[in-house]
Amino acid sequence: MIIAIDAMGGDHAPQEIIKGCMLALDEYQDISLILVGQQDVLEKELAKYKSCKNRMSIQNASDVITTHEAPVSGIRSKKDSSMVVGLEMVKVKKTQAFISAGSTGALMVGSLLKVGRIKGIDRPALASIIPTKKQGVLLLDVGANAECKSINLVQFAMMGSIYMNKVFERSNSKVGLVNIGEEEEKGNELVKSAYQAMKTASCNFIGNVEARDIFEGNADVLVCDGFTGNIILKLIEGLADTIFLMLKIEFMRNILSKLAAWILKPALRNFKKKMDYTEYGGAPFLGIDGCIIKAHGSSNANAIKNAIRQAQNFIKGNVNELISKEIIKLEDNKQ
Repeated sequence: MIIAIDAMGGDHAPQEIIKGCMLALDEYQDISLILVGQQDVLEKELAKYKSCKNRMSIQNASDVITTHEAPVSGIRSKKDSSMVVGLEMVKVKKTQAFISAGSTGALMVGSLLKVGRIKGIDRPALASIIPTKKQGVLLLDVGANAECKSINLVQFAMMGSIYMNKVFERSNSKVGLVNIGEEEEKGNELVKSAYQAMKTASCNFIGNVEARDIFEGNADVLVCDGFTGNIILKLIEGLADTIFLMLKIEFMRNILSKLAAWILKPALRNFKKKMDYTEYGGAPFLGIDGCIIKAHGSSNANAIKNAIRQAQNFIKGNVNELISKEIIKLEDNKQ
């Protein structure tokens, strides 16, 4: 199994990217990795390591697309960037997956322009795991499509179910529709139409889920348009950062609170781990005709290692092949 990594993308590239690759090679024996980026820079960093080099190679790419560039112009003008070269490798089947912690917009545009959609998929979706009281829930779309049609939400539900079944081993994943109320008649025309369509779709649809109930963890997959999903995701990220900061301030207030913090340290560490995005790896672009995973821009080595595990499970689970089959069934049911 061959997986390509954008070694130049992200806040901590290439050091943390390469470190994460080494951790993955130590843990997963059936993979080989291709680092995509500036060869001289990568060779210098690789010289620090002794093990696993026989399962890692470098694909030279002289340029880098930054997060400050317009996604479309970056993809079109920087043809020898690490991101474009990596996506081209997926297109020609030189690699089975591509992971990048670089610009989300550029990766999304590049995936569409260079790799393309699975036949029958109207719009691909960016999916992200959100921690809950039980297990994490997959939320999609979280930013690829600001405006959607009901058929898009149905396809998101189908793709998300397959992904959770195969990558996170959740059999018969439960799908919820993000809405302002649990009742069937609630919401705007988009969600009301999607609700009716999902009742007859092949996914295990459990109905509407209000935002306050997301963290109950009763659903494995939550579906919404990209505008709503992006707001939910960023609100959660900001709230988590604020909670940790406020706890730190309170625990450092005096000697008694510091003692309490010391006593609670194991529980707090466990809580932080449950909320840590690095444990989940990255966000897949579902509906693209290849395995493309967007790692967080500030990904450390652990996040990169887990993104590689994610790609490995995606490939082993034949996720895209199963999505293609479900799309054919969906089209047949329309006729």
